[in-house]
Amino acid sequence: MHSDPGPYDALLLVSFGGPEKPEDVVPFLENVTRGRGIPRERLVEVGEHYFEFGGRSPINDQNRELLAAIREDFAGAGLDLPVYWGNRNWDPYLTDALAQMAADGITRAACLVTSAYSSYSGCRQYRENLAEASAAVEGAPRLDRLRHYFNHPGFLTSMVDSTLAALAELRDTEREDAHLVFVTHSIPIAMDDASGPQGGAYVAQHRSVMQEIVERVRLETGHRHAHELVYCSRSGAPHVPWLEPDVNDHLARLAAKGSVPVVVVPIGFVSDHMEVVYDLDTEAAATAEKLGLSFVRAATAGIDPRFVAMVRDLLLERAAAERGEDVTRAAEGSLPACWDVCAAGCCANARGPVPALGGLD
Repeated sequence: MHSDPGPYDALLLVSFGGPEKPEDVVPFLENVTRGRGIPRERLVEVGEHYFEFGGRSPINDQNRELLAAIREDFAGAGLDLPVYWGNRNWDPYLTDALAQMAADGITRAACLVTSAYSSYSGCRQYRENLAEASAAVEGAPRLDRLRHYFNHPGFLTSMVDSTLAALAELRDTEREDAHLVFVTHSIPIAMDDASGPQGGAYVAQHRSVMQEIVERVRLETGHRHAHELVYCSRSGAPHVPWLEPDVNDHLARLAAKGSVPVVVVPIGFVSDHMEVVYDLDTEAAATAEKLGLSFVRAATAGIDPRFVAMVRDLLLERAAAERGEDVTRAAEGSLPACWDVCAAGCCANARGPVPALGGLD
Protein backbone atom coordinates (compact mmCIF):
# COMPACT_ATOMS: atom_id res chain seq x y z
CA MET A 1 0.00 0.00 0.00
CA HIS A 2 1.13 3.54 -0.72
CA SER A 3 2.72 5.23 2.30
CA ASP A 4 1.20 8.67 1.64
CA PRO A 5 -1.06 9.71 4.56
CA GLY A 6 -2.55 12.68 2.71
CA PRO A 7 -5.11 14.22 3.12
CA TYR A 8 -4.47 13.46 6.81
CA ASP A 9 -1.95 15.42 8.83
CA ALA A 10 -2.57 13.63 12.16
CA LEU A 11 -4.01 10.55 13.83
CA LEU A 12 -6.30 10.87 16.85
CA LEU A 13 -6.58 7.91 19.23
CA VAL A 14 -10.11 8.00 20.68
CA SER A 15 -10.87 6.00 23.82
CA PHE A 16 -13.18 5.57 26.80
CA GLY A 17 -10.95 6.91 29.57
CA GLY A 18 -10.73 5.85 33.18
CA PRO A 19 -9.95 7.11 36.69
CA GLU A 20 -6.32 7.26 37.79
CA LYS A 21 -6.76 7.83 41.55
CA PRO A 22 -9.48 7.03 44.12
CA GLU A 23 -10.98 10.52 44.15
CA ASP A 24 -11.49 10.26 40.38
CA VAL A 25 -13.70 7.17 40.53
CA VAL A 26 -17.15 8.58 41.31
CA PRO A 27 -16.76 11.71 39.10
CA PHE A 28 -15.64 9.38 36.29
CA LEU A 29 -18.69 7.16 36.78
CA GLU A 30 -20.89 10.28 36.82
CA ASN A 31 -19.47 11.15 33.39
CA VAL A 32 -20.11 7.63 32.11
CA THR A 33 -23.72 7.51 33.35
CA ARG A 34 -24.71 11.16 32.79
CA GLY A 35 -28.38 11.48 31.83
CA ARG A 36 -29.39 8.08 33.20
CA GLY A 37 -30.51 9.29 36.65
CA ILE A 38 -28.36 6.81 38.59
CA PRO A 39 -28.03 7.85 42.27
CA ARG A 40 -24.58 8.67 43.62
CA GLU A 41 -24.82 5.89 46.23
CA ARG A 42 -25.16 3.35 43.42
CA LEU A 43 -22.11 4.83 41.68
CA VAL A 44 -20.08 4.46 44.88
CA GLU A 45 -21.17 0.82 45.00
CA VAL A 46 -20.25 0.29 41.33
CA GLY A 47 -16.90 1.96 41.97
CA GLU A 48 -15.85 -0.67 44.50
CA HIS A 49 -14.06 -2.77 41.90
CA TYR A 50 -11.97 0.28 40.95
CA PHE A 51 -11.07 0.79 44.61
CA GLU A 52 -9.87 -2.82 44.73
CA PHE A 53 -7.23 -1.74 42.21
CA GLY A 54 -6.21 1.41 44.08
CA GLY A 55 -8.83 3.60 42.40
CA ARG A 56 -6.96 3.35 39.11
CA SER A 57 -8.29 1.91 35.88
CA PRO A 58 -5.62 0.32 33.67
CA ILE A 59 -7.05 1.83 30.49
CA ASN A 60 -5.19 5.16 30.42
CA ASP A 61 -1.82 3.48 30.98
CA GLN A 62 -2.66 1.04 28.21
CA ASN A 63 -3.54 3.91 25.90
CA ARG A 64 -0.22 5.57 26.71
CA GLU A 65 1.54 2.33 25.76
CA LEU A 66 -0.48 2.06 22.54
CA LEU A 67 0.23 5.70 21.72
CA ALA A 68 3.97 5.14 22.14
CA ALA A 69 3.82 1.94 20.08
CA ILE A 70 1.93 3.65 17.24
CA ARG A 71 4.45 6.49 17.18
CA GLU A 72 7.30 3.99 17.07
CA ASP A 73 5.60 2.03 14.28
CA PHE A 74 4.99 5.20 12.26
CA ALA A 75 8.60 6.28 12.68
CA GLY A 76 9.89 2.85 11.69
CA ALA A 77 7.78 2.97 8.53
CA GLY A 78 8.95 6.48 7.67
CA LEU A 79 5.49 7.93 8.33
CA ASP A 80 5.94 11.45 9.72
CA LEU A 81 2.53 12.01 11.31
CA PRO A 82 1.74 13.31 14.80
CA VAL A 83 -0.47 11.12 17.02
CA TYR A 84 -2.87 12.66 19.55
CA TRP A 85 -5.12 11.07 22.18
CA GLY A 86 -8.52 12.06 23.57
CA ASN A 87 -11.07 10.30 25.82
CA ARG A 88 -14.83 10.27 26.08
CA ASN A 89 -15.09 10.17 29.88
CA TRP A 90 -11.84 11.30 31.51
CA ASP A 91 -8.69 13.33 31.07
CA PRO A 92 -7.30 13.81 28.45
CA TYR A 93 -10.71 14.77 27.10
CA LEU A 94 -11.51 14.98 23.41
CA THR A 95 -12.07 18.75 23.62
CA ASP A 96 -8.56 19.23 25.02
CA ALA A 97 -7.06 17.02 22.32
CA LEU A 98 -8.86 18.92 19.56
CA ALA A 99 -7.84 22.28 21.06
CA GLN A 100 -4.21 21.15 21.01
CA MET A 101 -4.56 19.92 17.44
CA ALA A 102 -6.08 23.23 16.36
CA ALA A 103 -3.25 25.10 18.08
CA ASP A 104 -0.75 22.90 16.25
CA GLY A 105 -2.31 23.72 12.90
CA ILE A 106 -3.81 20.27 12.24
CA THR A 107 -6.49 20.51 9.56
CA ARG A 108 -7.69 16.92 9.03
CA ALA A 109 -7.21 13.84 11.20
CA ALA A 110 -8.09 10.17 11.01
CA CYS A 111 -9.57 8.78 14.24
CA LEU A 112 -8.93 5.30 15.59
CA VAL A 113 -11.53 4.31 18.19
CA THR A 114 -10.45 1.64 20.70
CA SER A 115 -13.64 -0.29 20.03
CA ALA A 116 -13.49 -2.89 17.27
CA TYR A 117 -17.20 -3.58 16.77
CA SER A 118 -20.47 -1.91 15.71
CA SER A 119 -22.89 -0.75 18.39
CA TYR A 120 -24.24 2.52 19.73
CA SER A 121 -21.82 2.58 22.67
CA GLY A 122 -18.90 1.33 20.54
CA CYS A 123 -19.40 3.54 17.49
CA ARG A 124 -22.15 6.13 17.18
CA GLN A 125 -21.69 7.42 20.72
CA TYR A 126 -18.02 8.09 19.92
CA ARG A 127 -19.12 9.79 16.71
CA GLU A 128 -21.47 11.95 18.80
CA ASN A 129 -18.63 12.73 21.22
CA LEU A 130 -16.41 13.79 18.30
CA ALA A 131 -19.15 16.03 16.91
CA GLU A 132 -19.74 17.64 20.31
CA ALA A 133 -16.01 18.21 20.88
CA SER A 134 -15.54 19.61 17.38
CA ALA A 135 -18.40 22.07 17.89
CA ALA A 136 -16.81 23.23 21.15
CA VAL A 137 -13.35 23.92 19.70
CA GLU A 138 -12.81 26.84 17.38
CA GLY A 139 -10.75 25.80 14.36
CA ALA A 140 -11.07 22.09 15.16
CA PRO A 141 -9.70 19.85 12.39
CA ARG A 142 -11.96 17.78 10.17
CA LEU A 143 -12.24 14.27 11.64
CA ASP A 144 -12.79 10.93 9.88
CA ARG A 145 -13.38 7.76 11.90
CA LEU A 146 -11.38 4.78 10.64
CA ARG A 147 -13.43 1.64 9.94
CA HIS A 148 -14.16 -1.12 12.43
CA TYR A 149 -11.32 -3.61 12.56
CA PHE A 150 -12.68 -6.72 14.32
CA ASN A 151 -11.83 -8.79 11.23
CA HIS A 152 -8.59 -7.08 10.25
CA PRO A 153 -5.75 -9.63 10.28
CA GLY A 154 -3.70 -7.42 12.64
CA PHE A 155 -6.36 -7.90 15.34
CA LEU A 156 -7.50 -11.41 14.47
CA THR A 157 -4.05 -12.97 14.16
CA SER A 158 -2.96 -11.59 17.52
CA MET A 159 -6.08 -13.10 19.13
CA VAL A 160 -5.51 -16.47 17.44
CA ASP A 161 -1.97 -16.58 18.79
CA SER A 162 -3.02 -15.52 22.29
CA THR A 163 -5.64 -18.30 22.28
CA LEU A 164 -3.01 -20.85 21.27
CA ALA A 165 -0.67 -19.54 23.96
CA ALA A 166 -3.41 -19.84 26.59
CA LEU A 167 -4.18 -23.41 25.52
CA ALA A 168 -0.48 -24.20 25.89
CA GLU A 169 -0.68 -23.17 29.57
CA LEU A 170 -3.05 -26.03 30.31
CA ARG A 171 -1.76 -29.46 31.27
CA ASP A 172 -1.32 -31.88 28.38
CA THR A 173 -4.12 -34.03 29.75
CA GLU A 174 -6.53 -31.06 29.79
CA ARG A 175 -5.76 -29.28 26.55
CA GLU A 176 -7.87 -31.24 24.09
CA ASP A 177 -10.97 -31.05 26.29
CA ALA A 178 -10.69 -27.30 26.87
CA HIS A 179 -13.72 -25.16 26.16
CA LEU A 180 -13.03 -21.81 24.51
CA VAL A 181 -15.13 -19.13 26.21
CA PHE A 182 -15.22 -16.01 24.04
CA VAL A 183 -16.18 -12.93 26.06
CA THR A 184 -17.35 -9.45 25.18
CA HIS A 185 -19.19 -6.63 26.94
CA SER A 186 -22.91 -7.22 27.27
CA ILE A 187 -25.20 -4.57 25.81
CA PRO A 188 -29.01 -4.22 25.79
CA ILE A 189 -30.61 -6.52 23.21
CA ALA A 190 -32.29 -3.46 21.70
CA MET A 191 -28.84 -1.92 21.13
CA ASP A 192 -27.67 -5.02 19.29
CA ASP A 193 -30.90 -4.99 17.26
CA ALA A 194 -30.01 -1.44 16.14
CA SER A 195 -26.29 -2.11 15.55
CA GLY A 196 -24.91 -1.79 12.05
CA PRO A 197 -26.85 -0.71 8.98
CA GLN A 198 -29.25 -3.69 9.09
CA GLY A 199 -29.18 -4.45 12.83
CA GLY A 200 -27.65 -7.34 14.75
CA ALA A 201 -24.11 -6.41 13.71
CA TYR A 202 -22.63 -6.48 17.22
CA VAL A 203 -23.37 -10.15 17.82
CA ALA A 204 -22.75 -11.13 14.19
CA GLN A 205 -19.30 -9.54 14.17
CA HIS A 206 -18.29 -11.24 17.42
CA ARG A 207 -19.54 -14.59 16.16
CA SER A 208 -17.52 -14.16 12.98
CA VAL A 209 -14.38 -13.48 15.03
CA MET A 210 -15.09 -16.46 17.29
CA GLN A 211 -15.59 -18.87 14.39
CA GLU A 212 -12.44 -17.65 12.63
CA ILE A 213 -10.34 -18.14 15.78
CA VAL A 214 -11.83 -21.60 16.41
CA GLU A 215 -11.08 -22.67 12.83
CA ARG A 216 -7.54 -21.32 12.83
CA VAL A 217 -6.83 -22.98 16.18
CA ARG A 218 -8.12 -26.22 14.62
CA LEU A 219 -5.78 -25.81 11.65
CA GLU A 220 -2.89 -25.27 14.05
CA THR A 221 -3.67 -28.02 16.56
CA GLY A 222 -5.81 -30.50 14.63
CA HIS A 223 -8.58 -30.16 17.22
CA ARG A 224 -11.85 -28.23 17.07
CA HIS A 225 -12.65 -27.01 20.55
CA ALA A 226 -16.13 -26.63 21.99
CA HIS A 227 -16.83 -22.90 22.24
CA GLU A 228 -19.42 -20.27 23.05
CA LEU A 229 -19.86 -16.49 22.93
CA VAL A 230 -20.70 -15.09 26.37
CA TYR A 231 -20.91 -11.69 27.98
CA CYS A 232 -19.69 -9.70 30.98
CA SER A 233 -20.19 -6.34 32.70
CA ARG A 234 -23.96 -6.06 32.48
CA SER A 235 -24.91 -2.75 34.12
CA GLY A 236 -28.52 -2.00 33.17
CA ALA A 237 -31.82 -2.10 35.02
CA PRO A 238 -32.99 -5.68 35.78
CA HIS A 239 -36.15 -5.34 33.65
CA VAL A 240 -34.20 -4.39 30.50
CA PRO A 241 -33.06 -7.48 28.54
CA TRP A 242 -29.32 -7.61 27.87
CA LEU A 243 -27.26 -10.07 25.87
CA GLU A 244 -26.69 -13.36 27.71
CA PRO A 245 -25.33 -15.71 28.98
CA ASP A 246 -23.13 -14.05 31.56
CA VAL A 247 -19.67 -15.57 31.73
CA ASN A 248 -20.15 -16.74 35.33
CA ASP A 249 -23.46 -18.43 34.51
CA HIS A 250 -21.82 -20.13 31.53
CA LEU A 251 -18.99 -21.44 33.71
CA ALA A 252 -21.56 -22.87 36.14
CA ARG A 253 -23.33 -24.66 33.30
CA LEU A 254 -20.06 -26.12 32.05
CA ALA A 255 -19.16 -27.30 35.55
CA ALA A 256 -22.55 -29.00 35.86
CA LYS A 257 -21.54 -31.21 32.92
CA GLY A 258 -18.16 -32.09 34.44
CA SER A 259 -14.87 -30.51 35.46
CA VAL A 260 -13.85 -29.08 32.09
CA PRO A 261 -10.85 -26.79 31.57
CA VAL A 262 -11.69 -23.36 30.14
CA VAL A 263 -9.76 -20.81 28.14
CA VAL A 264 -11.39 -17.38 28.34
CA VAL A 265 -10.74 -15.30 25.20
CA PRO A 266 -11.68 -11.59 25.63
CA ILE A 267 -12.38 -10.82 21.95
CA GLY A 268 -14.52 -7.81 22.86
CA PHE A 269 -11.61 -5.82 24.30
CA VAL A 270 -8.45 -4.55 22.61
CA SER A 271 -6.53 -4.25 25.88
CA ASP A 272 -6.84 -5.27 29.54
CA HIS A 273 -9.65 -2.90 30.50
CA MET A 274 -11.24 -3.00 33.95
CA GLU A 275 -13.79 -5.42 32.48
CA VAL A 276 -10.91 -7.80 31.81
CA VAL A 277 -8.88 -7.44 35.00
CA TYR A 278 -11.94 -7.38 37.27
CA ASP A 279 -14.82 -9.17 35.54
CA LEU A 280 -12.61 -11.92 34.08
CA ASP A 281 -9.31 -12.11 36.00
CA THR A 282 -10.99 -11.53 39.36
CA GLU A 283 -14.68 -12.53 39.31
CA ALA A 284 -14.74 -15.20 36.59
CA ALA A 285 -11.47 -16.71 37.82
CA ALA A 286 -12.95 -16.92 41.34
CA THR A 287 -16.09 -18.55 39.93
CA ALA A 288 -13.98 -21.13 38.07
CA GLU A 289 -11.94 -21.87 41.20
CA LYS A 290 -15.10 -22.34 43.26
CA LEU A 291 -16.46 -24.70 40.59
CA GLY A 292 -13.20 -26.63 40.32
CA LEU A 293 -12.53 -25.62 36.70
CA SER A 294 -9.03 -25.09 35.32
CA PHE A 295 -9.03 -21.48 34.07
CA VAL A 296 -6.67 -19.63 31.74
CA ARG A 297 -7.32 -16.20 30.25
CA ALA A 298 -5.93 -15.40 26.80
CA ALA A 299 -4.16 -12.08 26.30
CA THR A 300 -5.78 -9.10 24.57
CA ALA A 301 -4.21 -7.54 21.48
CA GLY A 302 -2.68 -4.70 23.55
CA ILE A 303 0.52 -3.58 21.83
CA ASP A 304 1.10 -6.72 19.79
CA PRO A 305 3.18 -5.39 16.85
CA ARG A 306 0.68 -6.77 14.35
CA PHE A 307 -2.18 -4.92 16.05
CA VAL A 308 -0.12 -1.72 16.16
CA ALA A 309 0.81 -2.07 12.47
CA MET A 310 -2.92 -2.46 11.74
CA VAL A 311 -3.43 1.15 12.80
CA ARG A 312 -1.02 2.33 10.12
CA ASP A 313 -2.65 0.05 7.55
CA LEU A 314 -6.13 1.43 8.33
CA LEU A 315 -4.87 4.99 8.14
CA LEU A 316 -3.13 4.53 4.78
CA GLU A 317 -6.09 2.56 3.41
CA ARG A 318 -8.50 5.37 4.27
CA ALA A 319 -6.11 8.04 3.01
CA ALA A 320 -5.87 6.30 -0.36
CA ALA A 321 -9.66 5.95 -0.51
CA GLU A 322 -10.10 9.66 0.29
CA ARG A 323 -7.73 10.45 -2.59
CA GLY A 324 -9.99 8.44 -4.88
CA GLU A 325 -7.61 5.51 -5.33
CA ASP A 326 -8.61 1.83 -5.47
CA VAL A 327 -7.78 0.11 -2.19
CA THR A 328 -7.64 -3.48 -1.02
CA ARG A 329 -9.20 -3.73 2.43
CA ALA A 330 -7.70 -6.45 4.60
CA ALA A 331 -10.34 -8.62 6.25
CA GLU A 332 -10.57 -12.26 7.36
CA GLY A 333 -13.45 -14.51 8.33
CA SER A 334 -17.04 -14.68 7.16
CA LEU A 335 -17.75 -10.95 6.96
CA PRO A 336 -16.38 -8.33 4.54
CA ALA A 337 -14.32 -5.32 5.59
CA CYS A 338 -16.45 -2.64 7.21
CA TRP A 339 -17.55 0.62 5.71
CA ASP A 340 -15.74 3.96 6.02
CA VAL A 341 -18.86 6.12 6.40
CA CYS A 342 -21.77 4.93 8.52
CA ALA A 343 -25.18 4.64 6.86
CA ALA A 344 -28.12 6.72 8.05
CA GLY A 345 -29.61 5.08 11.12
CA CYS A 346 -26.58 2.86 11.71
CA CYS A 347 -26.26 2.06 15.46
CA ALA A 348 -29.10 4.47 16.22
CA ASN A 349 -29.27 6.40 19.49
CA ALA A 350 -32.31 5.05 21.35
CA ARG A 351 -32.88 8.46 22.94
CA GLY A 352 -33.25 10.17 19.57
CA PRO A 353 -31.06 11.86 16.93
CA VAL A 354 -27.89 13.63 18.12
CA PRO A 355 -25.30 15.22 15.80
CA ALA A 356 -22.55 12.74 14.91
CA LEU A 357 -19.48 12.80 12.67
CA GLY A 358 -18.51 10.16 10.13
CA GLY A 359 -21.96 9.16 8.92
CA LEU A 360 -24.73 10.03 6.50
CA ASP A 361 -26.97 11.29 9.32
